[in-house]
Amino acid sequence: MKKTPKFRTSSGLPPLILKDSHATCRWRFFRSWAHKKQMHFHSIPQRFMALTRVLPFLIFVFLASCSSPRYEYCYVPGRTAELRGGRAVAPPRAPARVKAAIAAANSLVGLPYQFGGGHSHKRSTGYDCSGAASHVLQAAGALNGPAQTSRDFQHFGRSGKGQWITVYAIKGHVFLSIAGLRFDTGWHGHNGGSGPRWSTRTRPAEGAVLRHPSGL
Repeated sequence: MKKTPKFRTSSGLPPLILKDSHATCRWRFFRSWAHKKQMHFHSIPQRFMALTRVLPFLIFVFLASCSSPRYEYCYVPGRTAELRGGRAVAPPRAPARVKAAIAAANSLVGLPYQFGGGHSHKRSTGYDCSGAASHVLQAAGALNGPAQTSRDFQHFGRSGKGQWITVYAIKGHVFLSIAGLRFDTGWHGHNGGSGPRWSTRTRPAEGAVLRHPSGL
């Protein structure tokens, strides 16, 4: 019997509101849950009873998907980067542009937060949120020209979540989701400090505009 992949979230809760491949992850979670409950039905009455049992769950999933945008980690085999020693390891079959973005982000890990950092042509000793995001997207070939501001990123690329890279542009802040991991200059927890870091920690993003590079 084929085993259903296991999915986990950083909060330990069912992955109902997910970062990348949201619909796929929700469906696979439901399918796994139904399989564990032995929901195999062969008659119309049984199917009707099953629907009444799962309808509240499906309504909750729908409402969750319509709520304010947020980042929440969801591991999907073959699609999600792994976090090792504070740095990300790209999935082997990730596109070259995604691997380039991850390598660029890794090169900034550990640098301090510096307002205005990353907005010059030279490498900075520290980066702010938009400077770090710009550096990564430039390496991925998704951004030409100078670094953008968080406001600029509200009009970056294409609308909505990407398959590999998503830009979360909030008023006064911006962060990225790359192959399932959050790359951000804040919201790292009490001991995480500030500056460019990878994280699997859930982050609310109320009021964020979600954008993505074309093709990613």
